[in-house]
Amino acid sequence: MDLDKNIELFLKYCKYQKNLNFKTLKAYKIDLKQFRIFIQDSNFQISKATISNYIYFLHGKYKAKSSKRKIATVKCFFNFLEYEEIYIDNPFSKLRLKSQIPFILPKTISIQTLNRLFKTAYSSLDNSSLSEYETICIHRDIAVLELLFATGLRVSELCSIKKNDIDLVQGIVKVYGKGSKERIIQLTNSKVITALSKYREFYKYFNHENDYFFINKLGNKLSEQSIRFMINKYVILTGITEHITPHMFRHTFATLLLEEDVDIRYIQQILGHSSIITTQIYTHVTSSKQREILTYKHPRNRISI
Repeated sequence: MDLDKNIELFLKYCKYQKNLNFKTLKAYKIDLKQFRIFIQDSNFQISKATISNYIYFLHGKYKAKSSKRKIATVKCFFNFLEYEEIYIDNPFSKLRLKSQIPFILPKTISIQTLNRLFKTAYSSLDNSSLSEYETICIHRDIAVLELLFATGLRVSELCSIKKNDIDLVQGIVKVYGKGSKERIIQLTNSKVITALSKYREFYKYFNHENDYFFINKLGNKLSEQSIRFMINKYVILTGITEHITPHMFRHTFATLLLEEDVDIRYIQQILGHSSIITTQIYTHVTSSKQREILTYKHPRNRISI
C-alpha cells in the first residue's frame, strides 16, 4: 500500500465530500503525518501489531485526550480505505480500544466576575481622551463579550459571522457550526442588541471589502487569537486573577441555563451539539447549587424528632 498517496486521497475526501472545516483538516493532516513518520516505509504492510505499537507510542508521549484523538484519526483513515476497497485488511477491526480520559469539569465564570468584567468594558468608553478608533474598538469589544455570553458560541463561530448573518430587527443570528451545520439563535436581551447596533454603526470607518461582522483595523476578519488577547486585556484591567478564555463563556452560558432548569435538549440545540452526550458534561452540579439543593430540598428536613 502506498501510504503517502492514500493519505492524500483521504484528505481530499474529507475536504471535498465530507466538507470538514479547515481546523479539522489541519488536525487530520498533522495526525496522519505523524503516523506516516512512525511507519517510516510508505509501502509497509500495516498490521494489528503495527497499530498496537503506535498506540503504545502515543500513550507514552501524550495525554489521554490527545492520544485518543490521534488514534481516532488513524482509525477513520483505515475505515475509509476499507470502505473504498483500497486496503481490505483493516488493522482496527481486530483491535479493542480502551482509552480512559479523566473527567474534568468545565471551567465557568461566576456571575460576580462577569459583572465586573462587563462593567470594566463599558466604563472604558467614559475616557474622554479616547481617539475615534479606540472608541470603535471598545464598542467592538463590548459587542464580542455580549454576544459570547448571550449565545454560548464557539469563538471560531463568532469570528465567522458575516454581516448578513445578524438580523437585529428580528433579533436573530445565523451560525455555521462544526460540519457547516446551520443553526439560528435568538437575541432576546435589549442590552445585547444595543451593543451590536452601536458597533454596526461604525462599519463606515473601516476600509474593508469582506463581509465579516467582526473586523480588525485592517478590515480583515477578527481572529480567534485577537479575541483571546482582548478578553485578557479586560481581565487585567478589572484586576481579576483567574485565567478566562472565550470558551469559558460557552461553559458558563450552558451551566447557568441548566441551573435555571432549562431543558438540556434546548441547550443542546443552542450550543450546536450533534449529540446530547456532549451537552451532558454540563449536568455537573456546582458546589453552590449543591449546597442550595441539600439545604432546601433534602428529605431529612421533613423528618421531625
